Amino acid sequence: MALAENDGVRLFFEDSGGDGAPILFLHEYAGDHRSWVGQMKALSGKHRCLAAAARGYPPSDCPDAPEAYTQEAMNSDALAVLDAAQVEKAHIVGLSMGAFTALQLAQFHPQRILSITAAAGGSGSAEDRLAQEGFVSEALGLAALMEKTQAMPAEAMCKGPTRIHLLSKNAQAWQLSVNHLASHPWEPAANMLRGVQVGRPSLREQEDKLRDVSVPVQLMVGDEDISCLNVNIWLKQIMGCARLVVFPASGHALNLEEPELFNSCVRQFLSLVDGGRWQPRNPATMPKSGVHTALGLAEDGDASGP
Repeated sequence: MALAENDGVRLFFEDSGGDGAPILFLHEYAGDHRSWVGQMKALSGKHRCLAAAARGYPPSDCPDAPEAYTQEAMNSDALAVLDAAQVEKAHIVGLSMGAFTALQLAQFHPQRILSITAAAGGSGSAEDRLAQEGFVSEALGLAALMEKTQAMPAEAMCKGPTRIHLLSKNAQAWQLSVNHLASHPWEPAANMLRGVQVGRPSLREQEDKLRDVSVPVQLMVGDEDISCLNVNIWLKQIMGCARLVVFPASGHALNLEEPELFNSCVRQFLSLVDGGRWQPRNPATMPKSGVHTALGLAEDGDASGP
């Protein structure tokens, strides 16, 4: 067991793997460091793999104060883990909540980043106002339910419309996910909902900074993860540094639902980056007007040719 510390909060992380470029795995709200076992095993042959447990997720500390749970704290916690592991720059692989933090690091701490893999990111970043309000209402309602029952409604959460896919694909992995989630203490989980899930800015509010990101980015999303699909298509449209992988017939927990495909996509992407073969998007494919046609006309409509 390895430990980092940030502002008095101790953070647990697993550290395994070879001498290659390091990877820091950041888990989702409904997961923890154990969610990455399959990726640690698959990628540790060529990479040093770090899987951190966020604050509020044992064995990391669970502060009592609600104000300890902010997106800024999540960002600095990730950097603290890199510091404790004596890692100057790392590939960041994040799922959902972890993907949001990864994109924050790309914006504000690019000097620490080799690449970003942001999987199933974008919850709470709907373009539609009613959908955005629905996300906030659901998060606050879930926090209130936890306080009322003093328990984590793990099975109900894992049967949600973007998580039920895992049950049909791998019932054993689904049950393990339920068991892990049920082991999380409800108090910090409620604080995380209110302080991070609701308190963080929407990705759409960060559009200008996201457009300026220059580190290599791989976006990954399930085609049936309705809360995140459109957001990732939008990110692909505005981020010249990003590639997009859409997983067919998949929901939110991509690394658990489709571990072989997930690992293959990450491995291929990191190979491009580490080998110096990754290239940003050709600006010619991003018309300033935002208008795309199948005809391929130039933006000025000049079809006269050379």
